[in-house]
Amino acid sequence: MAKNIPEKKSGKALWIVLGVVAVLIILAFIIGAYVASSYNSFITLNKNVDQSWSEVENQYQRQSDLIPNLVATVSSQVNSNTKFVKDVIAARTAWANSAGASQLQRDTAGQQMNNGISAFVNAVSESYPTFSSSEAYTALRDELAGTQNRITTARGRYIETIGSFNLAVMRFPSNIIAGMFGFSAKDYYKSQSGTQTPSLGNATLP
Repeated sequence: MAKNIPEKKSGKALWIVLGVVAVLIILAFIIGAYVASSYNSFITLNKNVDQSWSEVENQYQRQSDLIPNLVATVSSQVNSNTKFVKDVIAARTAWANSAGASQLQRDTAGQQMNNGISAFVNAVSESYPTFSSSEAYTALRDELAGTQNRITTARGRYIETIGSFNLAVMRFPSNIIAGMFGFSAKDYYKSQSGTQTPSLGNATLP
């Protein structure tokens, strides 16, 4: 009978070891599934940011393409060396030169171009009210206004997707997974409220 005691203890210890191993396997499976799920979630959130940015970029480009038409339309009365004309052209050039830069840099350049166009249109309306009767100018101005509205809408969605991504990056325990796979919070450009209408000076062609 004495010999059976060690055997019983040995059998009990074996079951304990097997139970611990089973628990560890289950925990490893659960942790692995959570890591995989979190990683896939970050991939999805990141893709959402890129897709929403693509729409913003398309609208910025549309706005950029309209600037030469705007300058040409008012060139009969507004000198090309006038400050607000040079400013909006410079902003368009900065946008074009930002190709290949980060989303933050592109968005900054796009917003500066957006503000330049607003100043341009405001300045023309204040100093050259006769343009309001021009069908060509009115149609172009309305098209620009529509593009700016689409930019505002697209940027709103873009910022929302960045907010969702950043929240996931900062929350525990998903922040641990983010750090493991190199996901970090994204920056975005915040527009300044209000646009100053620049001085036109003597903006007439000789």
